[in-house]
Amino acid sequence: MNKYVKYGLIGLLILGFLWAVTFFIKKNTTPLKLYETEELQKRDIVNKVIVTGKVIPEDEINIKPQISGIIDKIYLEEGEQVKEGDLIATIKVVPNEQSLASAGGRVRNAEVSLSNAKLEFDRNKVLFDKGVVASQAFNTIKLTYDQAKLELENARNDYRIIRVGSAGGSASANTNIRSTVSGTILEIPVKEGDQVIQSNNFNDGTTIAAIADMAKMIFEGEVDEAEVGKLQLGMPLEISLGALEKSNYSAKLKFIAPKGIEEEGAVQFKIEGDLVVTDTAYVRAGYSANAAIVLEEKKDVLAIKEALLQFDKETEKPYVEIEVGENKFEKRELELGVSDGIDVEVISGLKENEKIKVWNELEKEEDNGGDS
Repeated sequence: MNKYVKYGLIGLLILGFLWAVTFFIKKNTTPLKLYETEELQKRDIVNKVIVTGKVIPEDEINIKPQISGIIDKIYLEEGEQVKEGDLIATIKVVPNEQSLASAGGRVRNAEVSLSNAKLEFDRNKVLFDKGVVASQAFNTIKLTYDQAKLELENARNDYRIIRVGSAGGSASANTNIRSTVSGTILEIPVKEGDQVIQSNNFNDGTTIAAIADMAKMIFEGEVDEAEVGKLQLGMPLEISLGALEKSNYSAKLKFIAPKGIEEEGAVQFKIEGDLVVTDTAYVRAGYSANAAIVLEEKKDVLAIKEALLQFDKETEKPYVEIEVGENKFEKRELELGVSDGIDVEVISGLKENEKIKVWNELEKEEDNGGDS
């Protein structure tokens, strides 16, 4: 065989071998597709804020005593329905020994003063009747006598109040603790034998019972400062209770606090909503609750997942990359609308059938082959 032909065949074999090696390497190292794609879809998008809080009575009244003493008897229990004027408890007055002794001494002093004033009055009245004492002098003596009688009456009343709790001798007006409103007894924080303090200008007094109308409930929660500017009075709230998983309640936003409270570095604003309570379930005071407040809502609009969005480093405008060929994409800026945190409305920039690049690179085929 001619040596040139021999060398030519060897060269062809080498080239064929190199081509085969290159083909297999390229086939094993080049993926069919580097990125997945998604298309626009029509969705319902609801932008809402979730507020955590609790359900409480709109008005809760604390019943306090008008006199200090010891709880003698409690007639009702927590959870019972009461009407205005119903007897809740009675108080036994235990007078302070020092105050009682001081009041007794004041009574004795008033009695002595009255006795002397009466003697002076009786003596001068005889003289006045005979025309010996002038009318002006007699009127002064009579005034002193009348004042002495009033002082004794006041001293005796003070003594009775300290001793039995009432100036009239019957302590029932002050020692009988009655409900001032109709409703449900939420709490009786005292028990028989406890000492209680009256409510006055210097002390709030001891609470005997807390009463509220359970038909008038409100939702109370806190909203972050980033969301409070989007709220308006009258907005509907959908309330879900942790204790009643299958029950949802409607409410309307009736109060937004004008001043925020800083909690753990974030400013929170208190909100309240009137709760519409039905008869299907018993809502207890203090239930933890979540309120969903709808800020914006769009039905059947073109939308994509927010995870597909990118933002230009200079303009900060949102954009996506659209497939224009095999593993080829082009940048497309978007105009966005309502977002619910997962999906976002696309107002312009995309057509319905265009494919959007998903930023999750697929594993190459050679990696898959190596794993197997």
